[in-house]
Amino acid sequence: MDMRTYRDGRKAATDAAEAIRAALVGLGLPERVWGSVRPMVTHSGKPYVHLGMVRAEAAEKIAEAIRVGE
Repeated sequence: MDMRTYRDGRKAATDAAEAIRAALVGLGLPERVWGSVRPMVTHSGKPYVHLGMVRAEAAEKIAEAIRVGE
């Protein structure tokens, strides 16, 4: 992968990870929930966001927020 592809993928993944973190903070969830959210880039340059493991009560809050937003 060339450097431009990596940088573009990293920026997309970072922006998405920051958006998820901000949404989780907005739900009032503590850092232990959103602190493990990380931007990731595959070998081909595809952007991903690793969310990590979430406690059940936090997952319920996230699910409710998604349902309300539909």
